[in-house]
Amino acid sequence: MNIAHFTDLANDSGGVLYVIAVMLFVALTIIVERFWYMHRVAGSGQVALEQLDHLTTLNATTLASCAEQFDGLPTSRLFETAARLVGKASREELGACLDEVIMREAPRIDRFLWVLDTIVTLAPLLGLFGTILGMFNAFQVLSNPGNAPTQVTGGVAEALIATASGLFVAMIGLVFFNGLHNRVRSIVHQLETVKTALVNRLARTSQEGSKAVREAPRAAAGQLASQGV
Repeated sequence: MNIAHFTDLANDSGGVLYVIAVMLFVALTIIVERFWYMHRVAGSGQVALEQLDHLTTLNATTLASCAEQFDGLPTSRLFETAARLVGKASREELGACLDEVIMREAPRIDRFLWVLDTIVTLAPLLGLFGTILGMFNAFQVLSNPGNAPTQVTGGVAEALIATASGLFVAMIGLVFFNGLHNRVRSIVHQLETVKTALVNRLARTSQEGSKAVREAPRAAAGQLASQGV
């Protein structure tokens, strides 16, 4: 199919094929951009969990250093918040603040997916509309004297290309929309896991620090007693 033939088909469909082509371009752009962004977010979350498993001590400096590795990503916001609140908030307060960060970042993760969902729903309807317009043009052939009825069947076949194009765009969009939607759920779960890991480790660090402060006078008293003071 050359450009001239496509132009003729698009004109016969009332310009609907042009709109479907634009929708396909928009859908592919969103799919590529969202997959790349979610790949980065998922990768940062995996690295963050690995670092939390290997870090022996957590303090504001360590958390800030980890946040710099994931600059601009939701994982970075979690570490920045934890670094700001370490030693200043209780376990419950820290968990609530990190939950707020995840809720604020969630719209960034599934951004533009509503556009892809709209394209999936709208593309078949537009294709059907273009087919109806094309069939109007095809049946108008019979009103012209000297035209064979076989020309009608050829016009109807060309009109159905609009419906096929709309269904093609909708099928591509539906497959990737479901994949991206599942990816969003996986990323949100991963962020919840990072939040829980941060809360547990910071709470344990705080408990160890408090225990050391309580035991310091006892150790000093025991040392003095051993010296006979």
